[in-house]
Amino acid sequence: MTDILIHLLLTLLMPPLLLGVIGKTKAAFAGRTGAPFLQPYYDILRLLRKGSVFSDVTTWIFKAGPVITLAATCIAALLIPLGNHPSPVSFTGDMILFAYLFALARFFTMAAALDTGSSFEGMGAAREATFSCLAEPTLFFALIALSRMSNSLSLSTMLNHYSVTDWLRSGASMLLLVGGLFIVLLAENCRIPFDDPNTHLELTMIHEVMVLDHSGPAFGYILYGAALKLFVLQAFFIHIALPLKTGNSLLDWGIFIVSMLILATIIGVVESVMARLRLVRIPQLLVAASILSAFAMLLILR
Repeated sequence: MTDILIHLLLTLLMPPLLLGVIGKTKAAFAGRTGAPFLQPYYDILRLLRKGSVFSDVTTWIFKAGPVITLAATCIAALLIPLGNHPSPVSFTGDMILFAYLFALARFFTMAAALDTGSSFEGMGAAREATFSCLAEPTLFFALIALSRMSNSLSLSTMLNHYSVTDWLRSGASMLLLVGGLFIVLLAENCRIPFDDPNTHLELTMIHEVMVLDHSGPAFGYILYGAALKLFVLQAFFIHIALPLKTGNSLLDWGIFIVSMLILATIIGVVESVMARLRLVRIPQLLVAASILSAFAMLLILR
């Protein structure tokens, strides 16, 4: 019960902090002080206190989009184990639900953008759909490989099954898997080099352009949902890249929290030393991630 409570508290409170760490890291590389670590919390709370403005041409889809997206991401967060502890919700085949909850969230984000009738937002939705189709095979190849290693179709068992010994035994395949998943981690969370969450250049916007017409609490839900998605996918990545198990519950939680903050710092470093790729290069990188993940799967299944 204690582990479940910690899981829920971390899921609720930690996601905006990751955005704060990324922002602070980028500011340090730019020679600036930057916003406080807690700035994302202030931004979300400020938006929740504001009113909303809705266009006359939008329907219930526009209003439901942010809510359904956040709800789907919250359910996905309950399926993922944290800190080498079982997830609160676990059953055989939940890995498929985990993958398609993000697909459901993406669908309603794109539907809400299209509901505005704006060709500009339609452009962003089209790009989002294209890139997600290229990123999804990487995730499924990884899930198949992990399922084979653990002989389980449940995320909780799959991600808590293997340890450092598996890395030593299957080092090559695990490195390929980590490389592919890190690329997808950046792509799914609209980070550089795929997208710039701070951009205002119309021709390069992808995710940000789809949420331009949202305001007030709805936009707050979008910001928190994006932070929660980053948290969940980082947790998934950490289980594979750093499978440390101490046997001590509190120590495992501490290692998990520190690992999440370090990974957020690494993402900030990547965004500081790289520029955004040209749009024609993004599919090539996503296909490369799928190839890495596919080779990892083949090495494990051999």
